[in-house]
Amino acid sequence: MAEPLFELHRVSRYFGDVPALAQLSLTISAGERVALIGSSGAGKSTLLSLLNGTLPPSSGQLRVMGRDIGRLGPGQLRQVQRRIGTVYQQHHLVPNLPVIHNVNAGHLGRWSLFKAAWSLIWPQAVEQAAQALAQVGIAEKLYTRTERLSGGQQQRVALARVLVQDPLVILADEPISSVDPERSREMMDLLRQLNQDLGTTLVISLHDIGFAFSHCDRILGLRHGQLLFDAPVQAVTDAMIADLYRI
Repeated sequence: MAEPLFELHRVSRYFGDVPALAQLSLTISAGERVALIGSSGAGKSTLLSLLNGTLPPSSGQLRVMGRDIGRLGPGQLRQVQRRIGTVYQQHHLVPNLPVIHNVNAGHLGRWSLFKAAWSLIWPQAVEQAAQALAQVGIAEKLYTRTERLSGGQQQRVALARVLVQDPLVILADEPISSVDPERSREMMDLLRQLNQDLGTTLVISLHDIGFAFSHCDRILGLRHGQLLFDAPVQAVTDAMIADLYRI
């Protein structure tokens, strides 16, 4: 059995009096490709924010890489977060900087302030950045201004930024919602290939459930903050999907 990366036991997250997630219990192990599906407001983004340590649980226990998130100090939490890469729907890139600087932002969790500032003048870790860009298929864009790239290319820069972290897990929050079908398939193919080649665990929230079936091996169905089902892809039925999205 692969070691568990995430263990949730009766985890809830409230915003004020409103429950975004309620009593979630699940385990995600190393090497899995897990899709989060459900309507807007189901709690997918909140769950990803819990997994990467951005949000703490309101109640319950969350263990990440064997460590209880609720018991970690700020420095210990940052050590855990360095091994978790997150790809957001909005890429959070600096458009007027060359690509290499946006990729190198993936190092900020472990670089000193001086090294980070110096890298803006004299780029550091150039070989590593070039390698990450090669992995996502745009090695030639290393010194291109980021704002000159297409939306799909900027998405790849955001993924390259995650790769230089050398993450154990990639969390992706609706990474294909703002690109066309061809770019969507390219990105999903790339994420699956990274999982297969590097053993990187993938947890991805998706509106397009077709990609959940074609590119993942496990699906979590969230509805109104509750886990409606957690099943291997081949066990998810049309009836389960209809129940998940019922009005």
